[in-house]
Amino acid sequence: MTEASILNPVTLFMEADIVVKAVMVGLALASLWSWAVIIDKAFRFAALNRTAAAFEAEVGSGRPLEEIAQRAGPSPAHPLPRMLVIALTDWREARTRGALTEGQGAMLMARIDRALDSLIAREGQRIENGLGVLSVVATSSPFIGLFGTVWGIMNAFGRIAEAGNTNLTTVAPAIAEALFATAIGLAAAIPAYIAYNKFSIDAGKFTGRLESFADDLQAAVARRLGAAPADARREV
Repeated sequence: MTEASILNPVTLFMEADIVVKAVMVGLALASLWSWAVIIDKAFRFAALNRTAAAFEAEVGSGRPLEEIAQRAGPSPAHPLPRMLVIALTDWREARTRGALTEGQGAMLMARIDRALDSLIAREGQRIENGLGVLSVVATSSPFIGLFGTVWGIMNAFGRIAEAGNTNLTTVAPAIAEALFATAIGLAAAIPAYIAYNKFSIDAGKFTGRLESFADDLQAAVARRLGAAPADARREV
């Protein structure tokens, strides 16, 4: 291996031991997998937050909630309008049976609270799907690369023993292959680690957004329960 080829990634891979090659291929695949998750999550979070901002602006415009829910449809894909539909559906079903007593109102609030909490939990799990991949790649890639490095250095010692000298030309190729495995491990781990932390924070913020909207919905229903029947009908 010439001095110029020592820095050539293709040459380093082709000249590497089969074990080091396997390490390099595994790390490259892990890096591609993590980048696929990173790109997917970046687009998904951008779309979720963009739709949430538009919906919150619509709710804050003062338009009747029933009109907004009707525009969203019976089964909206985004969790915020779906929460609104759930709360208003329970409210309408309760109102069809006439005026609510204090106990019936408390049961309605508890039912809405459980339904919204269940939806938030499901959405929290859904938006966190894929983050485990980033965590595994971020934590394991450096150690896998280190294994390739140790194996390559062992090969370097073997070449020293075969050649009977410690000339740099003898050991440089094996050491270069070993260090290249470490470099690939770090290249896979660093983006995965950064993305995992960022998306974990984003997921927590979005879950908090859902919880805040759920609190606002329950407050709106509580106000309707506290209003007189004529006032409640006007609000609806």
